[in-house]
Amino acid sequence: MCAGLVVACPCARARARDTPPQDQRAAISVPAAPLRQALGELARQTGISIGTQGVLPDVWTQPCHKAANVGQALERMLRGTGTRAVALGPALWRIEPARRASLRPARARPAVLPAPGPIIVTAAKQPIALRDISRAMSVLSLSDAQTHDAQSDTATIAAGLDGLAMTALGPGRNRMFLRGVADSPFNGTSQSTVAVMIDDTRLTYAAPDPDLRLIDVDRVELLKGPQGSLYGTGALGGIYHIVSHSAQLDRFSASASAGVSAVASGGMGASGSAILNLPLTKDRIGLRLVAYGSREPGWIDTGTRKDSNTTLISGERATLGIDPGGGWRIDLSGLAQHIDARDSQYVYAPGSLSRPAQLPEPHDNDLYHAAIRTEGQIGTVHAVIVSGLSWQEVRDQLDATSGAQSLGLANPGAFIDDRHYHVWDSEIRFDGALGPIHWLAGLSFLQAGEHEERLLQPLGAGNGVTIDTSRRVATDTGLYLDASLPLTQSLTIDGGGRLFRSALDVSRASTTAQARLETTRFGITPSAALTWRPHDGRTLYLRYDSAFRQGGLDFESSGQIHAYPGDNIATIATGWREEWRDGGQLELSAFYDWWDDVQSDMLLANGLIETRTAGDAKIIGAEAALSLPISSAWRISLGATAQSAHLVRNVLGQTLADTRLPAIPDYTLRGSVERHLRLGGAQGLLRLSLRYSGPARLSFEPQLDRAMGRVLDSMIENSWTWPRTTVSFSISNPLNRAGNLFAYGNPFRAAQAQYTPQQPLTVKMTVTRHF
Repeated sequence: MCAGLVVACPCARARARDTPPQDQRAAISVPAAPLRQALGELARQTGISIGTQGVLPDVWTQPCHKAANVGQALERMLRGTGTRAVALGPALWRIEPARRASLRPARARPAVLPAPGPIIVTAAKQPIALRDISRAMSVLSLSDAQTHDAQSDTATIAAGLDGLAMTALGPGRNRMFLRGVADSPFNGTSQSTVAVMIDDTRLTYAAPDPDLRLIDVDRVELLKGPQGSLYGTGALGGIYHIVSHSAQLDRFSASASAGVSAVASGGMGASGSAILNLPLTKDRIGLRLVAYGSREPGWIDTGTRKDSNTTLISGERATLGIDPGGGWRIDLSGLAQHIDARDSQYVYAPGSLSRPAQLPEPHDNDLYHAAIRTEGQIGTVHAVIVSGLSWQEVRDQLDATSGAQSLGLANPGAFIDDRHYHVWDSEIRFDGALGPIHWLAGLSFLQAGEHEERLLQPLGAGNGVTIDTSRRVATDTGLYLDASLPLTQSLTIDGGGRLFRSALDVSRASTTAQARLETTRFGITPSAALTWRPHDGRTLYLRYDSAFRQGGLDFESSGQIHAYPGDNIATIATGWREEWRDGGQLELSAFYDWWDDVQSDMLLANGLIETRTAGDAKIIGAEAALSLPISSAWRISLGATAQSAHLVRNVLGQTLADTRLPAIPDYTLRGSVERHLRLGGAQGLLRLSLRYSGPARLSFEPQLDRAMGRVLDSMIENSWTWPRTTVSFSISNPLNRAGNLFAYGNPFRAAQAQYTPQQPLTVKMTVTRHF
């Protein structure tokens, strides 16, 4: 079960309408089991949806034999667990802390695979069981070891889910892509194709991935494909949604972790985290505090500087949860994260871990975020009001001693790119049922700003020059509606759209030119779906989605400024999602995208990055994922993605030998096998994971059409858990491979081939203690 207030999914409501009275069905029997496992079994037997507020306690339920209805079954099962069940509808239940109860510790049991209950996801703006959602979505729930590891990051999610690809410039510098919607490997001024969110509010708009560490995070949801009807401007590729644990109002809890790591042919690292939950007023107000830090070891030698790409990361997060009564919940939250990368991580020879002496290329990424979220019921309608404000300061320094002579200094030294971003994201939404129709409606407002200054400093004494400055403010106001209507007991039609007003105010200036662009666009981004659920646990869907992105201003190589148009994308996708009673899951999907007037950040001859219209693209792809228990203690997980993403209309003014979209592999394959163990009083887990990324290319430009990819990642993990302590070990890249993750690092040295090797074999140990 997942954290967060859960209400009925549309299919559960449909089942409730079509289900005969309980006395006409078999009585309900659920054996004693861990709470999560028992609730999953009850949900499978009865077709209900169950959610929870906060984290489920580690307790066992009472046995339930021949209960007459769901309410009676839950009342018997939850006796003595410190929890109670609240009915939200005929097929909707929420598990929440009981007002007064003592917890019964979990009893020892043989090591077996846990039977998962229904996974409830929220990235689609309403709580719904993953097995029933008619969208392309993947979810990775984090283990206890991962959620305490300050080195758990975006790459952790990309390794475990299908469809997510990343560049490899380093922490806080990367771009993310979903399902082949890749515009450029370079960090220019164009809006990101993937929106990064936490707990319903945006962290980014045009900034690179902040690489937020996943401390005290319940799960990460990937909503794949264009999401313009729900999220508005720029969500061309999809949504990366982080769901954190909320403050618990009824109990004290605390945990801390410490870890050490070592890289072969590299340095030593250390990490630590602490999580504290304090009920300030029992059952009414709770405070949850999180802090973490990590020294991530380097492995690239630059001249005499050993392990020069060492990175320091620290972060804090606080959440205040308030229960004002009447079934409402208010959460106030804030976070900060700081990334200090001492140097870049590219080299000039394949397989090498060193490069000649050059100026350091540090990266600094500071992220701040504050939000307020209110959730509750207004009669039978579920309501959410949320507002969040994010600030991100990103500063990159590059060695420009070679390749930057045309920028105005005879003796160029360091190039500095200084950017400041802010995003204000607010929304009010409602969902409910009107007869057989389930509906979702919302009003949203987003304002995103960016200020950039690019400077060139001399090598040695002297004054630097400001190359250019830019300011960009985008606003998006939208009213969206989505409704689903059951045509038959198993067939549902869904339709929706977003009526929007999108405005852009952008200005740019250099020593020779300046310009300003103000545009406003009104329109509708529609969506539609047809869903067939022949029986519980099986969903097949066909859907259409669309999105658009605003244009802007860029500099020509001549120094002149011109405007470029926005781009639009639409997709048709089909999928089949299956969930079996033994906990096995299968997902198959295929998609076809057409993308008009693709915006691409491109590298100019002077070493600067500007945005160009590349033309039109078509993307065809398929995904498959399987998670299957093969015995009481063994589970395998397999996944694959294949995509053909090509530019079909070229307006770049140069002949392209390779029309593939940049940075994304033609295919990826992943697999893992895990074994649950028991030794004395400890529960153990042993997992082997492999992931292969197929061939990819760097960029459209013929001079940068460089091969990369064909990389095999591997990891061995072992953890042992006692009632309060977990000790975990991992070996990443045990084969010590040095594949080329990314064929780029410095734009001024792009005439010389560049390579980004895999991190060498790394051994890590982490100890987590719960208090």
